[in-house]
Amino acid sequence: MSKVKPSPLPPDTMIGGYRIERKLSAGGFGVVYLALDSEGQQFAIKEYLPSSLASRAVGELLPQVLPEKLSLYRLGLKSFFEEGRSLAQISHGSVVSVLNFFRENETVYMVMNYLEGGTLQDFIITARDLKKPKVFRESTIRSLFDEILRGLRIVHQHKMLHLDIKPANIFITDDNRAVMIDFGAAREVLSKEGNFIRPMYTPGFAAPEMYRRDSSLGPWTDIYAIGACIYASMQGYPPNDAPQRIDKDRLSLALSRLRGVYSDNLIEVVQWCMALDPLARPQSVFALQKELSRESARRYTKLTVGERVRLQFDSVVSDTKKTARKANVMGTRFK
Repeated sequence: MSKVKPSPLPPDTMIGGYRIERKLSAGGFGVVYLALDSEGQQFAIKEYLPSSLASRAVGELLPQVLPEKLSLYRLGLKSFFEEGRSLAQISHGSVVSVLNFFRENETVYMVMNYLEGGTLQDFIITARDLKKPKVFRESTIRSLFDEILRGLRIVHQHKMLHLDIKPANIFITDDNRAVMIDFGAAREVLSKEGNFIRPMYTPGFAAPEMYRRDSSLGPWTDIYAIGACIYASMQGYPPNDAPQRIDKDRLSLALSRLRGVYSDNLIEVVQWCMALDPLARPQSVFALQKELSRESARRYTKLTVGERVRLQFDSVVSDTKKTARKANVMGTRFK
């Protein structure tokens, strides 16, 4: 099969009573379109179209799947459909609203509210480029993730996992709501089957157990990703990915440079969430919410003059190294 990505549906295509306006985004597992209903109301429609399993020529409607990949394609299709059914039962401001889902063109479509705004990743990049001591204020970080955790708790209560929480999948709407988008149920099902080797995780935000097929996933897996997102909101960059951390863990060193900038408690929360051992992390969203809301815990370590000089020196050396490999970093992370 060609490695050329499947072509999106052409503008003005009608599916399930909706008219496609344009493609909004595309990833390894699907395409998201802006679409209008018969009354002209805008919606986002996500189409199941895994690029490693299916192809589609320009102007065509039906995906083309090689016979030897058909069973895997259908397995992901079933998971995508079940994900839509489960999400449709959840009504929470911090969880993307699935309003409808249907089968057509030998695939499945998920109809969601169209959100206007930007992703947390967009905001991190903008804030980082301003080169301020803090990417975000601590109060902003706590408020944002308290909102996300309220939605994630509901998701877990419905026996679902997100499995791809990252700044690019946290959407900040123009009316100041934080919404989790792009759940990864189909991605996870496909990763467990046969020799399907396409990466199923986002480096830096995926917990160590997501790299092993024999590991048990649970709320602690999403909680690791939450910790990584908080880290990115503090540092402006993703943490090292799990395999790198297992080989040589620099998380504590990186966070130590933020002492005096962010409270000891917030730094400890990140370390707790991102423990390499799943059993050492918060085992439920409720446990994490309780710790994150502790107003009395916001102590700041008093750094000595020597410590400040050393950290400043380390920062200059680190910035020099970052500049040398900036093109590579920006090409692979936080594009």
